[in-house]
Amino acid sequence: MKQINRNIKNIGFFLLLGLFAGCSNFDEINTNPDTITQSSASMQCTGVILSNLQAGVRDAKAYLSTNALSKYIGYVNETQMAEQYNQFSNGDFYNMTIVPNIDKMVEYATGTPMENSYRGLAKFLRAFMFYRLTMEMGDIPYSEASQGLSNNFTPKYDAQKDVLIGILDELKEADTYFANGKTFSGDPTPYNGDPAKWRKANNAFALRVLMSLSNKESDASLNIKGRFADIVSGGFLLDASTGFLGLNYNSVQKHPLYSTNNLFTSRTLISSLLVDELKLLKDRRLFYFAEPAKQQLNAGKPQTDFNAYVGPDVSRDYTTLTTEFLTGMYSALNLRYLNNQTSEPRMLVTYAEQELILAEARILNWITTGTAENYYQEGVKSALKAQMNTSATYAHGMAIDQAYIDNYFTGEAAFKTSTDEQLKQIWFQRYILNFMQDPEVAYFEYRRTHYPEFPINPSTNLNLNNPNAIPVRWLYPTSETNYNRANLIEALMNQYGDQNDDVNRLMWALK
Repeated sequence: MKQINRNIKNIGFFLLLGLFAGCSNFDEINTNPDTITQSSASMQCTGVILSNLQAGVRDAKAYLSTNALSKYIGYVNETQMAEQYNQFSNGDFYNMTIVPNIDKMVEYATGTPMENSYRGLAKFLRAFMFYRLTMEMGDIPYSEASQGLSNNFTPKYDAQKDVLIGILDELKEADTYFANGKTFSGDPTPYNGDPAKWRKANNAFALRVLMSLSNKESDASLNIKGRFADIVSGGFLLDASTGFLGLNYNSVQKHPLYSTNNLFTSRTLISSLLVDELKLLKDRRLFYFAEPAKQQLNAGKPQTDFNAYVGPDVSRDYTTLTTEFLTGMYSALNLRYLNNQTSEPRMLVTYAEQELILAEARILNWITTGTAENYYQEGVKSALKAQMNTSATYAHGMAIDQAYIDNYFTGEAAFKTSTDEQLKQIWFQRYILNFMQDPEVAYFEYRRTHYPEFPINPSTNLNLNNPNAIPVRWLYPTSETNYNRANLIEALMNQYGDQNDDVNRLMWALK
């Protein structure tokens, strides 16, 4: 029996030996010939763009929470939404994990005709991602971020000023790379790999970053006014035909609120902060944003009447707000978000925003070309034209058309005469742009301008350390306390003189 077993083992050994002799390595016999085993610049490109430009939320409620933070909406279902009542939690450094993928994209593109385009994209995406993180939290890891592959698991924090200078420098480099780029593959945005369009969006985003630092205009090391003027005089900015930088929703990548039934869409209220100003402006975007209040319809007002739309003060007590909503007192979110999987695209950098930023820059004398009024009107017209792409079925009989746009700038929408009023007009039009789009940008702008005035109710405010104020930053990720504590403490000490990580402390950009 032992001899038989030995013979069987010998036969097995020689069979295995033959298998290994018939191929160069073990991987060859364990590789599916129908699968991709090596990535490419194009594949990495798709992934890093989506990681940066997608909404980046888990579900519809998470999507709504940032809109609640910026006081566009109130929410009356299940339990109160923390962000509606100014409860800030910890931020997240998760997006930094895409940096190695960005580096891989550049590595795979090196030596190819598309190298400059991918290098420009890498610079832009890094700037886009790090800008959001530093504006959320302040000092962040930047120069040593995502160096885990080099065994650096405890990156130092860079001062916010240094991070923002680095971001502006990267955007300037991106401009040069895109200027010398060729059409590249793997781009899931409407730009479809066109480096000229990316270059324009890159420069428009740079103008946003610079304007967000308007209170640092006198800092010579930043050269904000000079940088801004250089970009404008370069002449390579978005125009009305470029289109937006963002993503189109489709049957696969559906809008986050699609098909949420009674859980979210019909329980989301449009705030009085937005509704009342749109009514004052006679702005028909109201009809695309909201449903008429049931009480007003029952009282005989038609859905075409601006006064049929009523928004609550979203800082009101949650129980009271819920009770009032159930009586039909308030306008809910437009049903297109529930019914249409492609209700609107995700637009993150737009011609409309760029023109409104230029309007403010002209008032500040950062530029000398054009007039603030023309920039203002051009920005608003572009926003209204973009809204025209939404199905008129959901406009409650008040669809936006060219005739309406041509006559928009009358009454309250006409450009004011005083600088103070002009700035408020510009700021509110930028606020409207980010409804259900990128509401965090609206929050950043509120911190800068304090306009529009967000409602603050000390009796409901969950900003417990300062119930008379809106928080100004997120806390650092809890993971930093566990795994990068020494560098976190150093960052807090450098910024605030102690180790207290609090939502009410002013980061450098706000001082």
